[in-house]
Amino acid sequence: MGKRAPRKLILALVFGLAAAACATADERDTATTADATTTTSSEPPEWPWDLAEAGVDVPASVPLEEIRSGGPPPDGIPPIDDPVFESVAEADEWLEPQEPVQVFELGKDVRAYPLAILTFHEIVNDVVDAEPVVVTYCPLCNSGLVFERTVNGEVLDFGTSGRLWNSNLVMYDRATRSLWSQFTGEAIVGERLGQELERLPMQIVSWDEYRTSWPDGQVLSRDTGHNRPYGENPYSGYDSSASPFLFNGETGGPLPQMERVVTLGGEEDPVAYPLSLLTKKRVIADEVAGEPIVVLWSPGTASALDTSDIPQGKDVGATGVFRPSIDGQDLTFEPHGKEDFRDMQTNSTWTVLGKAVSGPLQGEQLQRVAHDDTFWFVQFAFRPETRVVES
Repeated sequence: MGKRAPRKLILALVFGLAAAACATADERDTATTADATTTTSSEPPEWPWDLAEAGVDVPASVPLEEIRSGGPPPDGIPPIDDPVFESVAEADEWLEPQEPVQVFELGKDVRAYPLAILTFHEIVNDVVDAEPVVVTYCPLCNSGLVFERTVNGEVLDFGTSGRLWNSNLVMYDRATRSLWSQFTGEAIVGERLGQELERLPMQIVSWDEYRTSWPDGQVLSRDTGHNRPYGENPYSGYDSSASPFLFNGETGGPLPQMERVVTLGGEEDPVAYPLSLLTKKRVIADEVAGEPIVVLWSPGTASALDTSDIPQGKDVGATGVFRPSIDGQDLTFEPHGKEDFRDMQTNSTWTVLGKAVSGPLQGEQLQRVAHDDTFWFVQFAFRPETRVVES
């Protein structure tokens, strides 16, 4: 077990969770009306923790006592169910160049979800290129993940349960109130126990990187139906904490608990690349699950979990993980300038988004590999067998 977080930080995080969950009177009235409407049409199932307290044997793959209350009630941190998008020009009026945005591209549809908004909502139920997806962000783990939300032919809507497992967001689906781990995308409690969501690749990059690459792209708007101080960080100082919040899991391995890492490989071949190594090398070529990959790091993206004002957060940069080949041609990458990369085969220049912006391969896009920018403690808690690349 690691050291306890300082009392001042714990208090700040408690207030942060309260700030993320607080609703205006109008929001509470709307929520009450919506609940009443739902109850009239079809009574929702009981919450798993209420069933367990009543002595009902609830299907679960983890002990229910390990799933802790984070403070807010279910949907107290309100998910976004009807996302509104704006143009790059409109978003540019309020986003700073270094602000982090979660980028998801599917088909010809590309969207940016600012962490300034996701920090206060954690879940966006969206439809991208006609595909129902759920876009998620867990501030306590810094994990931004995207999943398909169609399971066995049924489109699921997700909410925030108000619970945490290993300090990680626990989602629930509204049809059965089964609980799902955001980190694994698996149902861990309830009727849907064992079902899994298909994970889709995404990246967290700077607003400047997104607007330059997709000037006609869409951006999640602050028109969410909720009154939140978007742009403020309710978890101020979390980046510099020695230990995570509301975490009682096992810790270990070669890295500090709050070391930022890039992780991939899932259960088959879990691998972690420390940010401290990536900032020095900028390019790491490796083989994961029998397939070649390349991990890229570029400076210029602020942390959403450092200072109270997100744009002023320390520069943690942006990462991308890709298959290093185009049309059967294997490529070897090296840093080029302060931010870009160059392949040694054609001398083309690439961005951290895996796009060739000059040279013979200009316009080509590397295939993205699903990865996570997270903290070491959560990776070790879920996958203690993780291989750590240290050189």
